[in-house]
Amino acid sequence: MTPRHSILLIALAGSLAFGNSTFAATWKELSPDQQKLLTPLEKRWDTLPEEKQQRILRGAKRWESMSPEQRQRARQRMKRWRSLSPEQRQAIRKKWRRFKQLPPMEQARIRRNFQWFRQQPPEVRRELREKWRNMSIDERREWRQHQRERIRERMRQRRLRR
Repeated sequence: MTPRHSILLIALAGSLAFGNSTFAATWKELSPDQQKLLTPLEKRWDTLPEEKQQRILRGAKRWESMSPEQRQRARQRMKRWRSLSPEQRQAIRKKWRRFKQLPPMEQARIRRNFQWFRQQPPEVRRELREKWRNMSIDERREWRQHQRERIRERMRQRRLRR
């Protein structure tokens, strides 16, 4: 896969979360830099729906602002995404939609926990994953309930301190 194709895939995948605009650009209206970046789409560009054009342009803009290291990580993520089965991709999309429906504070908490997890040494992450996999459904349910209770208690404590 060429770097341009990687860029295009990242622009397409990364752009799904954005909304519509009332602006539609023809290929000739794109800047030379945009045309260069989106060359794989040149023949179909004018037939793409307006909202898809806008999502792609936003993704391309993000790509251009990335450092070389960020671009490399994005390419790796796209390669990993392409290796997933359609069922796996659908499951991830479903989880993402559920995540986006959570209150902002809950999303922030999940992001913090995820960052904490990523900062752990590989052996700790491996142990935690193994522990989770070995839990029964009931144990997982009990663990989640315990976590909810801890969160409620922390929130109650914060309210009392005010």
